[in-house]
Amino acid sequence: MATAVTPIEEYLAKTWRPDREYIDGEIRERHLGEFDHADLQTALAAWLRSRRKQWNVRVVVEQRVQVQPTRFRIPDVAVIDGDSAIEAVITHPPLICIEVLSKDDPITRMKDRINDYAAFGVPDIWFFDPELRGVWICRPDSMHWMTEGILHATGAEIAIPLHEIWDDLG
Repeated sequence: MATAVTPIEEYLAKTWRPDREYIDGEIRERHLGEFDHADLQTALAAWLRSRRKQWNVRVVVEQRVQVQPTRFRIPDVAVIDGDSAIEAVITHPPLICIEVLSKDDPITRMKDRINDYAAFGVPDIWFFDPELRGVWICRPDSMHWMTEGILHATGAEIAIPLHEIWDDLG
């Protein structure tokens, strides 16, 4: 049975609670995290935002990003260049798109999301796993797992000592 196609205008005009992604005419619900997901998302956003002036960035949570003309993704946290224009919907690649994996979102099911962000030109796509206390670093030419050390953004001064994030969670 075919799913009805929703026009982009209808998606953008409606308030979704919680917000939903738009993929080629299909409205998709997002997996909402439980406490571990929300706690890690908050910790990451707060940690990055507290350094926004130092790195000249803006940090936003759950902001729509138009990765293709008919595809809108909503990363858990996006880091954008502080000199870029403020947009209601982000239409320029963020410096980093961060996703926090929920228990129902293993990294193996994130391929389409990774491909969308990479094709859009996002240099760093990070998938944090609150249960395993690690992060998948996805770049156009590589993907690897990291549990300790300093996470560095491509072409930016942004560096996150992972122990500070994990220690903040308790």
